[in-house]
Amino acid sequence: MPIATLTSKGQITMPRVVRESLGLQAGDKVDFVPDEAGGYHVVPVRTDIGALLGRLAGRVTRPVSIARMNESVREAALERDRDTRSRPTTKGPRSARVKR
Repeated sequence: MPIATLTSKGQITMPRVVRESLGLQAGDKVDFVPDEAGGYHVVPVRTDIGALLGRLAGRVTRPVSIARMNESVREAALERDRDTRSRPTTKGPRSARVKR
């Protein structure tokens, strides 16, 4: 079984046998998909749409309607807009800045 060591920067070098079996090359991206047992599956990120089949399987307990998705997006956008407007800006008149 291939083993990799985690560096202090949180990086690993994926063993050659794993890269080859996943068809990975330098610069490719991988996704870490959680499983029900608390572990993760390493999944190559592919550019074709067919590779997305089953990608979200197990991440939701039941299907969500398009109407509910649209509502959630709308709510998140409104909340982000409210947060942005209530946040004080760091820029201001030069006279208000503290000189050192």
